Amino acid sequence: MKKYAIITLLVLSAVFARAQNTVPVVAADTAIFSATQITASFPGGMKEFANYLAGNIVYPAGAKAANQQGKVFLTFIIEKDGSLSRIRVLRGVSPDIDAEAVRVMEASPKWIPAQQNGVIVRIQYTVPIAFTLSKP
Repeated sequence: MKKYAIITLLVLSAVFARAQNTVPVVAADTAIFSATQITASFPGGMKEFANYLAGNIVYPAGAKAANQQGKVFLTFIIEKDGSLSRIRVLRGVSPDIDAEAVRVMEASPKWIPAQQNGVIVRIQYTVPIAFTLSKP
């Protein structure tokens, strides 16, 4: 009887010790990283991201007529499934240019998510998108 009590106690100790070392699922699901061991990336890399932007940005007519140019700085979350959320302008150029930058990022294909310790995690990203007019 004493032998069974000791074995049960050892098994319970091992279970409780293992439970204390696990990370709660809720914390991992809601955590947003700013840096990770493996960072998120656009499919095909930064060159493909630049190609995506160049092929999808439509320069707003009003901004073009007013010769408005500059960089829009956007911040967003790359979710665990690679989708983008919480896209917002940190520093803008003009309302119509800012809206175009947000529109293009909302239409972006899914990214390759970030990883921390072998686990896919959410990460916050900031990117500048340059709006420049070519000289005639």
